[in-house]
Amino acid sequence: MIVMKFGGSSVANAERIRHVAKIVQSYLDRKPIVVLSAMGDTTDHLLEAGDAALNKGLVHVDRVEDLHFKTIMDLELGDVALRGLSPLLLELQNLLLGISLTRELTYRTKDYLVSFGERLSVRIVAAYLASIGINAKAVDAWDAGFLSDSNFTRASLAEKSWKLIPEKLSAPAKRGIVQVVTGFIAKDEKANITTLGRGGSDLSAAMIAAACRAEELQVWKDVDGILTADPRIVKEAKPVKAVTYEAASELAYFGAQVLHPRAMQPCMRTGTPVVVKNSYNLDAPGTRIVESLTEKLSLVQAITFRKNVTLVDIVSSNMLGQSGFLDEVFSCFARFGISIDMIATSEVSISVTLDASYDLKRPAEELSKIANVNIKKGRAIVTIIGDVAHSSEILARTFKTCELLKVEVQMVSQGASKVNISIVVDDDEAEEMVKALHKNFFKTRHKAAIKKTGGAEKTKTAAAKRKK
Repeated sequence: MIVMKFGGSSVANAERIRHVAKIVQSYLDRKPIVVLSAMGDTTDHLLEAGDAALNKGLVHVDRVEDLHFKTIMDLELGDVALRGLSPLLLELQNLLLGISLTRELTYRTKDYLVSFGERLSVRIVAAYLASIGINAKAVDAWDAGFLSDSNFTRASLAEKSWKLIPEKLSAPAKRGIVQVVTGFIAKDEKANITTLGRGGSDLSAAMIAAACRAEELQVWKDVDGILTADPRIVKEAKPVKAVTYEAASELAYFGAQVLHPRAMQPCMRTGTPVVVKNSYNLDAPGTRIVESLTEKLSLVQAITFRKNVTLVDIVSSNMLGQSGFLDEVFSCFARFGISIDMIATSEVSISVTLDASYDLKRPAEELSKIANVNIKKGRAIVTIIGDVAHSSEILARTFKTCELLKVEVQMVSQGASKVNISIVVDDDEAEEMVKALHKNFFKTRHKAAIKKTGGAEKTKTAAAKRKK
């Protein structure tokens, strides 16, 4: 048995659904369970409808209805499929009417609202699979054993789900029934619909694969797997054959659009392999994400970056030799619900990176009572995933690249997993850094790489502008 997950762009219209059906059909001998996101921009359209009901008292689902009805017609599914969606669309209209009358849209109601995207999606795809002769069935997540807590918009799955999911899905899969399951959603103990937050559909698929002890989880994207860099920045980026769970998690956390780190946790728990494949290029082998690699690691596997980061330096010589400094700093961030990305510490100072969306006025006021606080916005994290046995060489070549580009490294951190080395630079230096590092580690000698990118000249210009 395998689990196949397709995102919203993969089922955005009739043409894409036909393509997905062909992919599923080619894997029928491996007893697939299919996990889907909402079609295209349906989630956004549902949220817009909720806002219109809340703020303007308007109840309309035209954009949602038009997309799904048109898709049914284009797939030539007929009146039976249309009637199959009618109860859900009526339920959606009643929900929006309730929002318009009460002028209230809570987190619980919002989860209920967006759940219609996945519920409509699986019914259309299951109907189309059935129309081409595949024994398929649409399954809502709660009927597949997905039980969560009541933390609406970012719920966590209950431990019971590990037992319930295989009880619900394993037997039908073995009988050859292709179950098309809603990703992203679940229900709590009180039967309220919940959503699993960022990466929720991938998490749903990973949970099914791990709990049912599937051969592998296939995540179908629009790229040939995990690449050595963002292809929009580095045209020479190439697919990585295999990475560990830890490396994939670090790549995702620091900017690569692969899998959300949460989504890999179930597969890490059971050692279930994950394969990232390209739905537009079926011949590409994709990237395997596994517990450990049997072949020798390359010096660097991939390079990624994340912009719009805030760097906070906290320095207090008064705390030299005294305990409790770190505790006070971290407690302050925790009180304001601030999540820290990277940390570098000494006995009297701490440097941390944070998402730029946080309001740091009050935390800075509290921390200034025990230390000097310097907040630097407009920073970026450049992360190198590589062979920890050669971290000294990676660092040496990275710093040499920075020197040639005239880039000031403002913070350095090596993750506890020891698979990543991250540096903080200015936002406008990040992309040139990635290009130069990629050429350094994957293509040419370092000086040639700098010359070809023209990075030094561009970065000098940027630095001059900042000085002015």
